[in-house]
Amino acid sequence: METRFNLFDNPISANFFKRFANAGLVIQQSPLPHSTQELVSLRASQINGCGWCIDMHTKEATAAGETAVRLHLVAAWRESTVFTEAERAALAFAEEGTRLADAHQGVSDETWARVREHYDDDQVAALVCLVGLINAANRVAVIVHQRGGSYEAGMFAAALR
Repeated sequence: METRFNLFDNPISANFFKRFANAGLVIQQSPLPHSTQELVSLRASQINGCGWCIDMHTKEATAAGETAVRLHLVAAWRESTVFTEAERAALAFAEEGTRLADAHQGVSDETWARVREHYDDDQVAALVCLVGLINAANRVAVIVHQRGGSYEAGMFAAALR
């Protein structure tokens, strides 16, 4: 499978992604823990089958000090012992917010309550926006077959300068 379209070479999509990345900066600078941001982005990307985003978020998380064990277990977080209760709530939220078509209510009241137990209003706002943003990024990358494997930590931020 070859990449269908280089989004970074086209002036319209490159301009769009600069703005998209600026929206991401709001989340990155929020009080939502950076490790949680990467775990949530990785889990949504796994569900959506986005190789580019899986590659990016795995490498960015590693560069930020995340352990290989935790990254390897994100896909099976319910069956592992390496995530905090707060992270587990965020991962459940990411899954339900990504699989909207699988549930008539989207994020369940139970998951919402667990998220609210662990995160304040600013963190919840960042989490909601993050799930929306990563799902949008996944869809764009999957549409054009943006493939994973060549990403290097910091590459996306450097490309947007």
